[in-house]
Amino acid sequence: MKFTENQIERYSRQIILAEVGGEGQKKLLASSVLVAGCGGLGSPAAYYLAAAGVGKIGLLDSDRVELSNLQRQILHFTPDAGKSKAESGREKILALNPDVKAEVYPVRLDSSNALDIIRGFDFVLDCTDNFPARYLINDACVLLGKPFSHAGILRFEGQATTVFPGEGPCYRCIFPEPPPAGFVPNCQQAGVIGGTAGLMGVIQATEAVKHILGAGGSLKGKLLIADLLEWNFKTLVFKRDPACRVCGDKPVIKELRDYEEFCGIGRINEKKEELNPNFAIELPACSADRQNSHEVPPVATAAAGQAGLTPLTPRRCVAARRADFSNEKSGLKGRES
Repeated sequence: MKFTENQIERYSRQIILAEVGGEGQKKLLASSVLVAGCGGLGSPAAYYLAAAGVGKIGLLDSDRVELSNLQRQILHFTPDAGKSKAESGREKILALNPDVKAEVYPVRLDSSNALDIIRGFDFVLDCTDNFPARYLINDACVLLGKPFSHAGILRFEGQATTVFPGEGPCYRCIFPEPPPAGFVPNCQQAGVIGGTAGLMGVIQATEAVKHILGAGGSLKGKLLIADLLEWNFKTLVFKRDPACRVCGDKPVIKELRDYEEFCGIGRINEKKEELNPNFAIELPACSADRQNSHEVPPVATAAAGQAGLTPLTPRRCVAARRADFSNEKSGLKGRES
């Protein structure tokens, strides 16, 4: 393909990069990325994907814009209140870059449509805010062999990882099971600072762009944990779990299912209880890896939860707050960055 003069000017600042160039820009224009969730994470991610010239961007979200979203969901403006988030997002990215083809999915992702939707994209961004969607996206992408980036946020904290099926651990390898129903607060209960969503969403978009370009490293096999309140960034390294139910040596998950009851969502909705955003729960020490007998000290998990940060599990101890990730003590192959 030949660039138009407008395209040469539009993308000039990245075309001059050795990692991009003209061929890289052509790859971006021919690529496709699905943004699952057009909220705090999906908003900045969609903007930067469109700005970079990703040719096809899918916007999936069944929710409508509310005023309380606008503090962090920068894809939507005040007059958009009541409008479909997917449609609102489409208007913004097309206004930013008419080169982009925006496909809108104003539906709830579930076992009946996930494979069909995800199949049409090169890369997926998991920008969702609930456990059923996270496990569904992970399982669908593993079954289809589609790479995806996951991120989660709460308060001043975020986490991100990228999954390349067949090349490293999946989301279930790191977090085999969701937390018990009602165990952790969500953003509505505990709050979130807008800049946290912006940072983590940009990281997701960058992971997608680098994958398309074939440039640099990635968060494959790594969990990046960011604490913006104290400016602490840590990277934990994980291996594929041979016993993983979806990507292990003997996988038992070979088709999708809906995970509301599996994640206890139905029970949470029935209780209608408000969680104390200041709570902290200590869990017993646990093995960080099947191949490693070292134990992780108990840690508080107040910031981990429904809106993004997955709390401790019996097999993987990952603290999203100010825990001391000592290589010697934890057994986790983490390093500070």
